[in-house]
Amino acid sequence: MPKLTNISGKKAVRAFVKFGYIHVHTSGDHTILQKHGSPTLSIPLHKEVAQFLLKSQAKRADISIDDFIKALK
Repeated sequence: MPKLTNISGKKAVRAFVKFGYIHVHTSGDHTILQKHGSPTLSIPLHKEVAQFLLKSQAKRADISIDDFIKALK
């Protein structure tokens, strides 16, 4: 399984948008994403987002890590 390394916040947001999430607003350096019937996600807009954070947000969104990695490409 590929690893979630060197992924920027902007790239992560684009991947979540592919799964139907909508950018609601930006609060400080975090983007808030929402999808009807799913939990709200907060993604930091850093150069590099920690692996554990991406995994936990994907899990909250009910997205498998493999599908999330595919959406990054």
